[in-house]
Amino acid sequence: METYNAVEIAKKIIELDVKRDELLEDLMNLAGNRAFELLRFMQNKK
Repeated sequence: METYNAVEIAKKIIELDVKRDELLEDLMNLAGNRAFELLRFMQNKK
């Protein structure tokens, strides 16, 4: 049972990574060269 859970978690991490890449590309298209600055600002705001 633990192997099944580990595989499912690994699949979810991969899905999140792909989604993150897509969202980062969208952010870069919208914010241009300030995308990383905006991302850092929002991360630190938390």
